[in-house]
Order: sequence, then C-alpha cells, then structure tokens
Amino acid sequence: MTKTVDVKEAKLPELVSLALQGNEVVITEDDKPVAKLIAISPSSEQKRVPDLNKGEIWMSEDFNDPLPDEFWLGEE
Repeated sequence: MTKTVDVKEAKLPELVSLALQGNEVVITEDDKPVAKLIAISPSSEQKRVPDLNKGEIWMSEDFNDPLPDEFWLGEE
C-alpha cells in the first residue's frame, strides 16, 4: 500500500512505522512527490562472505582495451 504525506505534516516515527509494516511512503511538497520511504529488506542486512564465489567470476584479458571504431560508428 502507498501512503502519501505532505512534508509539512510528516512525522518521522510514524512514517518509519508505516514503512516497516510494508507500506511505501511518498512524501510530497506542494502536491509534488519529493521523496519515497521504504523499509530495507532483511536480506540486505546479511553480512557478505569473502571468497564465497571465488573462481566463478572472470574478466577477459581485453576488458580494458579500447573499443574498435566500428563500435562508436555503429558499423558492423
């Protein structure tokens, strides 16, 4: 559910509570949206594990080489 609140009426503790309940809170000023408040999903709070996927990601040897002129000119 989306709740819209004017910036002059916004009370942060109430808005945070609404966001934590799964609501998207849109803050407006002069009837124009200026900000959106949403809760951070619990999965984004998990700690990252170093070397979890070691060896599964690679980069080609020519990754940093300049692109050919055909790329920039749209030629094939």
